[in-house]
Amino acid sequence: MPCLYISTNLNLDEVDTDPLFSQATKAVASIIGRPEHFVMVILKGSLAIRFNGNKEPAAYAEIVSMGGINREVKRRLIATLGTILENTLSIPTTRFVLKVYDINANRSKL
Repeated sequence: MPCLYISTNLNLDEVDTDPLFSQATKAVASIIGRPEHFVMVILKGSLAIRFNGNKEPAAYAEIVSMGGINREVKRRLIATLGTILENTLSIPTTRFVLKVYDINANRSKL
């Protein structure tokens, strides 16, 4: 079950976030290869985030998945989610960071 957690310094009180939730859910499901009903998206705004020394719109996200992650999937997630944030919240792709966790990646070492 993939979970995408997005944090931003934008105030989201007056923003219609439904398009972001819809697009992000579809993108994660499609790219990782999981059904949409297994994808969770969490969005938190109004956080104290500075990037490149300033308070301009920025976002940090983490995605956790049980499998389905490889180098190409990571690249596609970064590009696609960055574009979604740019189109829905006007956060430039250059001010977006994504951390990807595959919780099955280290299981063989346990």
